[in-house]
Amino acid sequence: MKRVLVTGVRGKTGVPLAELLVARGGVEVLGGSSTPDTVALDGVHPVRFDWDDPAGRPTDGVDAVYLVRPDRPDAPELIGDLLEGLPLDTHVVLLSERDADQVGPDGWALRAERAVRGSGRSWTILRPSWFMQVFTDPRFYRDLVADAGELPFPSGGSSIAWIDARDIAAVAARALLDDGHAGRVHELSGPESLTLPRTAELLGRAVGHPVVHRELTIDDAVAGQDGFDRELSVLTFERVRDGVFAGVTDVVERVTGRAPQTLEAFLDDASTHSSGPLRGEPH
Repeated sequence: MKRVLVTGVRGKTGVPLAELLVARGGVEVLGGSSTPDTVALDGVHPVRFDWDDPAGRPTDGVDAVYLVRPDRPDAPELIGDLLEGLPLDTHVVLLSERDADQVGPDGWALRAERAVRGSGRSWTILRPSWFMQVFTDPRFYRDLVADAGELPFPSGGSSIAWIDARDIAAVAARALLDDGHAGRVHELSGPESLTLPRTAELLGRAVGHPVVHRELTIDDAVAGQDGFDRELSVLTFERVRDGVFAGVTDVVERVTGRAPQTLEAFLDDASTHSSGPLRGEPH
């Protein structure tokens, strides 16, 4: 039986990934969370995993680990420390982001990837575009779309190839359990690149009333943020404007054997299987 640790198991990719791993059979899934008592996934063994408390991490006998990069300045160092405690034959799948070579202060995202590449363990790096789940999460755009009928976003006219987090999880499951992924960097996207006005149009259909895209300045978009979070958000929106998230790849289909979900299908599903239009549960 293969033992797989999923960090951030309650997150947008962690939940569907854990479910896929359990369904494969022959896998012991360790669901890592800073609050393991809140993990309630069938077939998943909750374990404590806290970036600020390395003591007691469940690293013994782990065959593979799904590593959700913490978005904090010390992420490269935290990742390096974690990997030092893993067996040398552990396979590491890192959730990074598109075109990570230019992300963050002093190449922060790339340094996080280098911590994985230089760990002496086999690795796969996932670089996805923006998650579709930002439209079902109240911490992002859900309530603005559903209640105010607007999508405030500093796009600069560029498009985004939105991706369903469940498609990321499907690729991660293959990378964790199947051969042929070691040493690979998978750039992931949804099946189409959409402008923000077109995205707003699809959101309007899902919520049942018009939604308009409101172009913001980047300063307006990051108002209220400070420090590292602000710096990272500014760079992310600058990359949106540069078209970094616009490219469509075929990686999801090549790895999983099926096409990734469209934004329209995702929104239809969210409206059908929730308490109201786009009223998904945050993680």
